[in-house]
Amino acid sequence: MAEIVYPPVIATARTLFRIMDYRFHMEGTEHIPRSGGAVLVSNHISYLDFIFAGLGALPSKRLVRFMAKEEVFKHRISGPLMRGMHHIPVDRGAGAGSYATALRMLKAGEVIGVFAEATISRSFTVKDIKNGAIRMAQATKVPLIPMALWGSQRLWTKGRPKQLTQRHVPITILVGEPLHPKRGDDMGELTSELHTRVSGLLDRAQRTYPEIPQGVWWQPAHLGGTAPTPEEAAAMDAAEAERRKD
Repeated sequence: MAEIVYPPVIATARTLFRIMDYRFHMEGTEHIPRSGGAVLVSNHISYLDFIFAGLGALPSKRLVRFMAKEEVFKHRISGPLMRGMHHIPVDRGAGAGSYATALRMLKAGEVIGVFAEATISRSFTVKDIKNGAIRMAQATKVPLIPMALWGSQRLWTKGRPKQLTQRHVPITILVGEPLHPKRGDDMGELTSELHTRVSGLLDRAQRTYPEIPQGVWWQPAHLGGTAPTPEEAAAMDAAEAERRKD
């Protein structure tokens, strides 16, 4: 497909990264294949995660097509960019169309990016994950690649003001070994294994992060931060969902 928008967006992002002096640490990027389809599954802690998850694929010279909520595509600024980069809009009330589009792109050899938690984790731990990414990998016989991001939550996350002018922020991007789910494999076991792998990568990213202060909002509770516990975060998510119904 024609790549008119994606390359200049990447060039602009890299320029901004240099200006802001983000301190990137990436490991395991060789696990992203240089050709052929693949499903990339990352944790979700920031509104900027698709940028950094996509950056993790660049050493393999791949452009990731992310599945993102439809509202992003309706925005007057982000919408044209998302469509121009051939990302996939997801209507949460009718997801069959986006799923079919993702399958078609995987069969064409694209890398599809999925945030399997569906929403940002307020606790900065990995929430329960959906099995859509696994089903896509099974259906198209492509590898399923776990990824963890850490540091992006400091810039812009749910329930906190934007901190986009922060400089020198460390950003960790870890890519794990791929899974190869096959038709007939137990879906519950696969989902549990994927959750374990993403959680393991995230834990390593958190524990090896260059800055590990105690009592800061962007650190998970189990590592001494003041972020909500997973239970508190789940209650906050449930309350938000109820408000949307009103």
